[in-house]
Amino acid sequence: MSQYWSATVHSLTPYVPGEQPKMDNLVKLNTNEHPLGPSPRVLEAIKNATTDSLRLYPDPNADALKAALAAHHNVSAAQIFVGNGSDEVLAHTFMALLKHSGDLLFPDITYSFYPVYCGLYDIHYRTVPLAEDFSICADDYLPKNGQAAGAIIFPNPNAPTGRPMPLSDVERVVAGNPQAVVVIDEAYVDFGAQSAVGLVDRYPNLLVCHTFSKSRSLAGLRVGYAVGSAALIEGLERVKNSFNSYPLDRLALAGAIASVEDDAYFRESCATVIATRETLVADLQALGFDVLPSAANFIFARHPAHDGAALASGLRERAIIVRHFKLPRIDAFLRITVGTPEQCKVLVQALKALVQS
Repeated sequence: MSQYWSATVHSLTPYVPGEQPKMDNLVKLNTNEHPLGPSPRVLEAIKNATTDSLRLYPDPNADALKAALAAHHNVSAAQIFVGNGSDEVLAHTFMALLKHSGDLLFPDITYSFYPVYCGLYDIHYRTVPLAEDFSICADDYLPKNGQAAGAIIFPNPNAPTGRPMPLSDVERVVAGNPQAVVVIDEAYVDFGAQSAVGLVDRYPNLLVCHTFSKSRSLAGLRVGYAVGSAALIEGLERVKNSFNSYPLDRLALAGAIASVEDDAYFRESCATVIATRETLVADLQALGFDVLPSAANFIFARHPAHDGAALASGLRERAIIVRHFKLPRIDAFLRITVGTPEQCKVLVQALKALVQS
């Protein structure tokens, strides 16, 4: 029935999310979900919000959540935008702020939703190759020969590599492109990288995007947000209110506010993941894996003597799911979510059997 599709739909290559398999005794390490549950205060807040008030619309402006996030980041509420997961925040960002006459720049190996948004919104883009060590080079995003970017976006840490970019380099990119909006997608920043949120008051062209799905253990709640100048946020609000005035429901708002307010739990759970990640890296290196430096809740690893797809298949036969990308330069790698210490031990034992067989 594709005869009824618009021309835009025919031209799209949709994003493919990580698999959510239904398998018994599964060790699921493929979609970068937090291995620990959310704060107990979150669950209590959601329970308390489950009343007959659900017959009413939620606050379209999410004022209480914006106030909590503003206090957390030491900015004003006018500098906060919230949406239904960071993917919606990014979608509105592409429409509101990244559609210009010049090319949008982002890395050639990065979050694969970026080119999907470009196709959806008819945005011209150019990918910038990562360095040989898979790092993002700040100099590659500075104007050259009088040519300036229309806009720039990249994650920090990058995905799927996990490599962080020093804050000083992020600032060089932002300061070096005053004519362009620069978006830093910080979905994984809380696991060891430096956030650029502290720069937003100095640079009106900077927007920083965050999610509750990773470090706050709330992938199932769908909450994301952005921090930037009031002018950038107003642009996002105009698009949001032309699309869906109520992106966050009452339960999501209650849970997100409780998560922000329980800062001790947030920091402790992140520290647990970081410690588990470092143990996992050491264990894989002992098996001969090359592991890229990671500041995320996942690692990117390859074994010089084994095919990445074959390793992923062998793990699947053992009910362990990791992410493998059949893409140039990275098809030898596995992207492995940092699970619980017990899950990581099961993974390491399975990989040991595979690489030593």
